[in-house]
Amino acid sequence: MQPDELRRRVVTDILPRVQTPGQYLAGELNAVAKDHAAVRGRLCLAFPDAYTIGMSHHGLQVLYHLMNRRDDWLCERVFTPMPDMEALLREQGLPLYGLESFTPLGQFDVVGFSLQYELCATNVLTMLDLAGIPLHAAQRTLDHPLVIAGGPVVANPEPMAALIDLFALGDGEEALPAICDGWIKHRDSAGNRTEALKRMAAELPFAYVPAVHGDGPSIDSFEPRPSGCGDDSLASNVQPPASNIPIITPAVVSDLETVPLPTRPIVPYIECVQDRITLEIMRGCPGRCRFCQSRPLKHPIRFRSVETLIAAAIESYHNTGYNEIGLLSLSTSDYPYFDELLRRLFAEFRPRGVSISVPSLRVNEQWRTVAEKLNTDRRSGLTLAPEAARDELRRHIGKRLSNDDLLAGCRRAFECGFHRVKLYFMCGLPGECEADIDGIIELSTEIARLGRDVIGRWPTVVANVSNFVPKPQTPFQDEPMRRRDYFEQVHHRLRSTKKPRAVQVKIHDLETSLIEAVLARGDRRLSQAIEQAWRAGARMDAWNDRFQPALWWNAFEQCGIDTESILHQCRGADDARPWRHIAVNR
Repeated sequence: MQPDELRRRVVTDILPRVQTPGQYLAGELNAVAKDHAAVRGRLCLAFPDAYTIGMSHHGLQVLYHLMNRRDDWLCERVFTPMPDMEALLREQGLPLYGLESFTPLGQFDVVGFSLQYELCATNVLTMLDLAGIPLHAAQRTLDHPLVIAGGPVVANPEPMAALIDLFALGDGEEALPAICDGWIKHRDSAGNRTEALKRMAAELPFAYVPAVHGDGPSIDSFEPRPSGCGDDSLASNVQPPASNIPIITPAVVSDLETVPLPTRPIVPYIECVQDRITLEIMRGCPGRCRFCQSRPLKHPIRFRSVETLIAAAIESYHNTGYNEIGLLSLSTSDYPYFDELLRRLFAEFRPRGVSISVPSLRVNEQWRTVAEKLNTDRRSGLTLAPEAARDELRRHIGKRLSNDDLLAGCRRAFECGFHRVKLYFMCGLPGECEADIDGIIELSTEIARLGRDVIGRWPTVVANVSNFVPKPQTPFQDEPMRRRDYFEQVHHRLRSTKKPRAVQVKIHDLETSLIEAVLARGDRRLSQAIEQAWRAGARMDAWNDRFQPALWWNAFEQCGIDTESILHQCRGADDARPWRHIAVNR
């Protein structure tokens, strides 16, 4: 179908019948529309979640503008349609399309998925199916787009190995252009799709091509990739098997200053989760938390200069009109020029009525004075992640934080006018005991009483408690996950413990955490279960009101997935990990 006809049909026959139709149109401020006939390659960035989530993701904006700065490539966007839109596209027999031009998704050269969360796996299938692209990589030909994926889920790509042609490990700014150029070159010269993928696997050490490693159910049945591919110097990190399966090493941007920030970010038509200018001030984290997957995936630590950030903030402000600037990193208060950056930003933007938000503060000695530095005109609340409530458990999990620092910082925050504190904890951590669970309520209550003493009334203290999932590529990756009955007891204890009304406890859904853990820790046999759950109706599983856990447990059972082993088996040093061919920078 031609784009103009598809646009007419969608606008006339579908958009009047869906909720929030603005998410299915392009033309937003700073969106880029190019002539498909005037470029060498066409890329569509596919975010497997709703528009309101995807448009809040900084990485999407970065890669979108990175590729559109090139004269020989165009880059468009596509998001998972909500169920009403999906149903109408199927009813009308219309394909999913790139927003900027309404070009059917199947007509792009490359479709790149950003895999941020395991439970978005079924959304990938929805998008491929609506595009008319075969769900299984083995069924695609040279006439189909190259289907690639990057993001934190690629720490263990095996559960989606049958669905994706190529996984990109590491920094997208480095990997994406090389993959796109490589596909055009080899697609046009290779005799078939498999040959083109083999050539790309041989050239790109950060590209994992499951088809090149065989089609067995687990890593132990893979065939080795051609010699000379990849870098075996990191083999000790991932324990390669005796068959010498090559190690996939991440692409790394060595100098963030060489990667321009997106200073003309797209401004959505509709309200999104985050409507603000985002400045990535550093990448990586100096902490060594043993539960954290982001730190090894984002390593090494790199910084942008204050001058670069101020210039980007000013230009972005003029190009968007946003009244909030968010500083993005894994641990913003560890940015070495933090004080200078805040001082310069406040001097530049406070007269304009623009606020500065810092969503990722690490509580350390410096935290004692951070609240004063953040004393802006929008003194509503702070978000902190102590993870555990007692110093002893924090030391065990590698979290460098003391309650003395936390309380001193909270006191200063209350003195500066803050009246809301959001705390993130985990339950089910290795080494956890009853005192650690009780400590969540005790610490939250202590902070609430501290606020009452300082400001003369009860503040709001929200304790968000998630269920610990031992993720791949972390020091805790071989630990078993706690069993369902343990979490149920902990949740009951947290809910039933007496607490002031000022303290709210919010607990993450247990079914979500258990299924997330299966998808994070399993092997490529899970591709079949993902498809089974999707065919049974699983859609938008990251949304609480749409998540249907029974569909997943039924799919695991029907596909013979041993969830007991995946979730609760403690792996020894010699046990095979499905992800042991994927290296990270530790």
